Amino acid sequence: MASTDMELEPSGAYSDLSSLCQLRFAARDLNLASRSPARSQLSGGLRTRFRGRGMEFEEVRLYQPGDDVRTIDWRVTARTQVTHTKIFREERERPTFMVLDQRSPMFFGSQRCFKSVLGAHISSLLAWAALEQGDRVGGLIFGDTQQRDIRARRSKNAVLELLRHAHEFNLRLNSPVNEQAPQSLTSVLADSRRLAKPGSAVFLISDFHDFDAHSEQQLFELSRHSDVTLMHVYDPLEKHLAGSAQLALSNGQERCLVPAHNPAFQRAYRDDFERRLEQLTNSCQRLKLPLLSYATSEPIQPLLRERFGKRRANKP
Repeated sequence: MASTDMELEPSGAYSDLSSLCQLRFAARDLNLASRSPARSQLSGGLRTRFRGRGMEFEEVRLYQPGDDVRTIDWRVTARTQVTHTKIFREERERPTFMVLDQRSPMFFGSQRCFKSVLGAHISSLLAWAALEQGDRVGGLIFGDTQQRDIRARRSKNAVLELLRHAHEFNLRLNSPVNEQAPQSLTSVLADSRRLAKPGSAVFLISDFHDFDAHSEQQLFELSRHSDVTLMHVYDPLEKHLAGSAQLALSNGQERCLVPAHNPAFQRAYRDDFERRLEQLTNSCQRLKLPLLSYATSEPIQPLLRERFGKRRANKP
C-alpha cells in the first residue's frame, strides 16, 4: 500500500475533516455501478441493462416487428440485403444515498480507530466515488437524538456538506453509552424510505447493534425501490475477548470486573457477537441484499478497491 494510502487510513477516536476531503483522490479507483437493472426512469451517466434509445451503442441485430424504424442501420441493411437495427444501451442516473450511523455505540474501538471514524471514512470514499462517476450524492447522518438530511445533488458541494455533517456528528460523541434512549435503526430506515428516491443506490453504514425484525421489515420496504448495500463495521474486541486476567470496566459512576480470563465467558461473549451477525446475515440473504463487514483493525481502502475496484466492474 502506498504511503499516501496509509496516511489517509482512519485512525483515532475522531475523524479528520481534511482527510475525508483528501479521500477524493483515493476514490477514483472505485466504481459503484450496479450490475442489476436500474429501477428509476431518470437519465444520466450510469450504464444499466435496460436497452433503448440511449447514448451508448450496444450492437446490431436483425430487425424485429415492433422495433423503431428510426434505429434501422441502413448501411448493414444495404450490405446484407436483410433489415438490421441498432440497439443502444441506455445511460441512466443512479442517485447515491449514504445512511451513516453516528450513535453512541459507534464510539468504540480497540485498534487503530473507532467504529464511528471508520464509518465516516467509508461514507466519504463511496460519496466521492459516486460523484466521480457522475451520480447525484446525498445522505442521512444520524446520531442518538438528531439527524441531518443532505439533498442529493451532482456537485462537489453536496459531498462536502455530507462530510462536514458526518464530522460534526462524530465530534459530538464522547461515550459508547448514551444516558437517553437513542433513536432506533428501524426509525432511521423508515426515514430513509422517504428520503431516498426510487432507483437510488443506498449504502447503510452501521454496526447494526439494534437490528431486529422491525428493522428487517423497513429494510425490505426500502429495497423494493432502491439498490441497498449494508456496510457492517465492528471492532475486533467485540468479536473476541481474550485475556489472562479480569478486566475493569466503568461508566464513570460504577465499576465492575469482567472475567476475560474465563474460557466459558469468552465463549459466551463470542457466541453473542456471532449470533447477532448471523441474524443480520440471514436477513440480508432473505432480502437478497449484499452485506459487507469491515473491522476497525483493517485498512479500508484496499478492501473497498477489492469490492468496488474498476477492474472488478469490468469483469463479466
